[in-house]
Amino acid sequence: MSTAAPAPRWLSGYVAGYLVFLYLPVALIPLFSFNDSIQAAFPLKGFTLAWYAGLAGNDTLRGALLNSLVVGLAAATVATGCGVTVAYAELAFATRFSWLVAGLARLPILIPGVIVGIALLIVVNLAGLGPSRIAIVLGHVLVALPTTVIVMRGAFAAVPRSIPEAARDLGAGEAVVFRRVMLPLAAPAAASAFMLAFLTSFDEFIVAFFLAGTEPTLPLYVWSQLRFPKSLPTVMALGTAILCASIAIAGAAEMLRRRGLRRLPA
Repeated sequence: MSTAAPAPRWLSGYVAGYLVFLYLPVALIPLFSFNDSIQAAFPLKGFTLAWYAGLAGNDTLRGALLNSLVVGLAAATVATGCGVTVAYAELAFATRFSWLVAGLARLPILIPGVIVGIALLIVVNLAGLGPSRIAIVLGHVLVALPTTVIVMRGAFAAVPRSIPEAARDLGAGEAVVFRRVMLPLAAPAAASAFMLAFLTSFDEFIVAFFLAGTEPTLPLYVWSQLRFPKSLPTVMALGTAILCASIAIAGAAEMLRRRGLRRLPA
């Protein structure tokens, strides 16, 4: 039995350096969020929870958090529903139209966020909506849709073809196959796609920057506070909380996706 050759030392060093470069700045945010100083610098002055305590009594922060939750849940619901439909149509029908729709659904992931934001701002102004919470929801649906399509396409593709074919042989129509066979098998992936879509919307800044009216989302609130040096420790405390929540949601989404794959028959 042949064994895989060990990775070259330079490759291991490159990966280690890349991980340090990528995650060390992120790790500094939680570190300085407990520092008893408004300056993000070494040496640390001491340990404090005051910056976290200050988050609880901030009404503006609470309003921005509520907006992000409402927008995220609405955008994730719509994006997941569209992603399920688009991904299933691409695999089940395999027509040029379904491929075109699926390709267009993935396209926003390749377009710079600034371009998407400007284009959406023009559209919502022409539609009479203007910058508003509804406009942010529509924009975040567009941004989150590629994630849901990719996740659901992988889930539907993992289902053995013999299962829907057997249902069709027994007389089930395409709608019944989708509703009673494919959708239950892909339900964990749909939950995973919903969580990732929510996370995408919750953390999104550029599109919200162009489409927000008088109700900013949480990333916009964080950006507005960066102009004030005394607010930096509070921003780092908030960033740490967001980071922990994002890791938890992403981890749960991945666990659901893998559990769904293990449920599929061989």
